[in-house]
Amino acid sequence: MINPPDILKDSFGRKHTYLRISLTERCNLRCLYCMPKEGVELTPKKNLMQSNEIFYLAKLFVKHGVSKIRLTGGEPFIRKDFPEIARKLSKLPVELSISTNAIIINKHLDLLKECNIKSINVSLDTLQEERFKTITLRNNFKNVIQNIQELLKQGFNIKINAVLMKGVNDDEIIDFINFTKNRNIAFRFIEFMPFVGNKWKRDKIVSYESILNVVKNHFGEDKLIFLGNKKHETSRNFKIVDFKGSFGIISTVTNPFCDQCNRIRLTADGKIKNCLFSSKEKNLLIALREGNPIEPIISKTLLSKKFIRSGMKASEDFENTENHNENRSMITIGG
Repeated sequence: MINPPDILKDSFGRKHTYLRISLTERCNLRCLYCMPKEGVELTPKKNLMQSNEIFYLAKLFVKHGVSKIRLTGGEPFIRKDFPEIARKLSKLPVELSISTNAIIINKHLDLLKECNIKSINVSLDTLQEERFKTITLRNNFKNVIQNIQELLKQGFNIKINAVLMKGVNDDEIIDFINFTKNRNIAFRFIEFMPFVGNKWKRDKIVSYESILNVVKNHFGEDKLIFLGNKKHETSRNFKIVDFKGSFGIISTVTNPFCDQCNRIRLTADGKIKNCLFSSKEKNLLIALREGNPIEPIISKTLLSKKFIRSGMKASEDFENTENHNENRSMITIGG
């Protein structure tokens, strides 16, 4: 008997077991590295995945080996049928998690527990209230901090993601790490990445090496503990001696980790992306609505995946902003 093809494996033998599903292109913040200042043209509602379609596609991916699903946006909690989506997906044999800005997460804590969603990634790029307004163009800092404290109190596993940008928030590296001193939180620094409309420049990057240098100079190299790398982990993780929490660095630009990539993305309008930086997408939603086979599309998409950053191997290629003009802005890809 011939075994069916493994549709989640690419031509380099990487098995894709982690599916990130964007539930919406809308957000209640306006972070400039994610959303262009002029905004984005939103996809008409009729062209977005409905809750039953999200469940059908998720179930199909799980059938073929996906073991983890992360719900993203936009801001996933502003979708009105989020409770219905979460409850449906929680019935699948999969680890379910979510990425959020945490502004209104307090309204959904009982639902998250009901759906066994324990892992929460919170986007927070500053610990300064005025700077929060500058970065997000909104005044919700106190809500976010209060909700992080409540999530910790109720036993959720929290990771805080901060996109570091030179001249914007790179002076807070030590403050971010000190935030983990008495809190069981993993703080993760993300290098600023190029997307359509975010005015990316190479000199705005705060690199993996420079972050570690700041940490060593402040705390002392003997106080820095390397925690090792788990398989498929995107961040290189550390902690300071006697600190309750930890910190990590996601170095997509200066030190990419593509060799063990196991991620697939499904956009809110039902398109599969085999790489965050790829502009080539296939529409699973149209195939689903027209009753066409979906597995061959998934397989073909993954077999066309490049080994590193959508084929941009050299730093010069990746850092050339013209090579990202055909891709989406981050807000419409999904965080």
